[in-house]
Amino acid sequence: MSGDAPLYRRLADELAQLIQSGALRPGDRLPSVRQTQASRSCSASTVFQAYHLLEARGLIRAAERSGYFVAPATALPAARALEPQPVAVSELVFQLLGTGGQAIHAPLGSAFASPTLFPFDKLRSALTAGSRRLDPAELTQQLPGGHEGLRRQIALRYLRLGMSVTPDEIVLTDGALEGLNLSLQLLTRPGDAVLVEAPCFYAALQALERLGLRAVEVPTDPTEGADLDAMAALIARHAPAACWLMTNFQNPLGSLMPPAAKRALVELLEGHGIPLIEDDVYAELQHTGTPPLPAKAHSTRGEVLHAGSFAKTLAPGYRVGWVAAGRFAPALRRAKLSQSLSGSWPAQAAIAQYLEGGDYDRHLRALRRALASQQRALRAAVLQHFPAGTEVTAPKGGYFLWVTLPPGHDSMALQRAALLEGISLAPGPLFSASGGFAHCLRLNSGQPWTPALAAAVARLGELLRSQTA
Repeated sequence: MSGDAPLYRRLADELAQLIQSGALRPGDRLPSVRQTQASRSCSASTVFQAYHLLEARGLIRAAERSGYFVAPATALPAARALEPQPVAVSELVFQLLGTGGQAIHAPLGSAFASPTLFPFDKLRSALTAGSRRLDPAELTQQLPGGHEGLRRQIALRYLRLGMSVTPDEIVLTDGALEGLNLSLQLLTRPGDAVLVEAPCFYAALQALERLGLRAVEVPTDPTEGADLDAMAALIARHAPAACWLMTNFQNPLGSLMPPAAKRALVELLEGHGIPLIEDDVYAELQHTGTPPLPAKAHSTRGEVLHAGSFAKTLAPGYRVGWVAAGRFAPALRRAKLSQSLSGSWPAQAAIAQYLEGGDYDRHLRALRRALASQQRALRAAVLQHFPAGTEVTAPKGGYFLWVTLPPGHDSMALQRAALLEGISLAPGPLFSASGGFAHCLRLNSGQPWTPALAAAVARLGELLRSQTA
């Protein structure tokens, strides 16, 4: 492995060599995360990633509350997190994201950016103008795919990225989440295994749970996304029916998969006949430069169903998303028609009207500047107030920060204590089918930075220090 490889992968390769040479034998216990962190002068996050990668390769296994052990040479590892998991996360999501009647003044656990960042006055004008232009005949003629003018505008945005996507390939949905759910339902049958990231957007896990599917968790780097070596090993072991992935500014990590990795991802999946459901709702929220290309740009077989949305970039609450579904577009149109017939025609017409007016890119530039500034402020406050050894990602887009706490801290306990004081956060176990990442949490940097928010972060630091007092 090249010296340019991420540190966690170099550590994993070194340990793998020790196992393969017999220096570490089946049943041997690996050093604890804390011991490895100290001996290698690296972070706890690096050690966790390395051990997770070794699990995916079948070389070690985790024993609850006992640590990590070299796997038996004659058997597959029994690591629960790397076997296909029946998913049961919905109840946890409802419990942890509900406020229990508590007033929230610091919504750091929210999945949404602040409404103040969006041009609602202009959208209301576009809604009025778009409604005036509606032809009643369109309401039935264009139902299967959605508003033709909006599909054409979306196709033009693909073209600006250098991608050829026709309006006929695009199916408009009630937000990206409906499109993602319909895509998953189209590609799978109950009991199938599906590749997901670890950690993973909890709504993806809820979709798997609802359809009776099993999650195969792929170790995911906070900077560069899903580990393709681990994915290849998991494909060989579990023959998944589909893959649900976020390649751009992943929720919750904020990771951005490099272009070469996206190309390799598509080649790997298409080589095994595995369709990719690409959740790309944050793609146009890069903090600088141009939007990154999706993995779909590298597909030659139409095996990538690329989902986007205006909810994160323009119109929260309008519930307008889409899927550029490749060869699956006809089947996805039928699925949409049978499930909900059509999305909101006035909302689709309003967004089409707004895009035609030419203000969208100006709005996006302002939104990106605001999100970048807010992220810097929140990240600096976390590093200032959280315990020494805390790690915080620095994504190049989106509005989430992934925080890895030092050993001995519990994000679930922090969430319960914070909620009593009107502060929300999203603890790590929300993002794992296997209940992992208890030492991690996701924070929302999509809120304007205020003294009240700064005080809330400082209070979280005090609550964390009280955990080990």
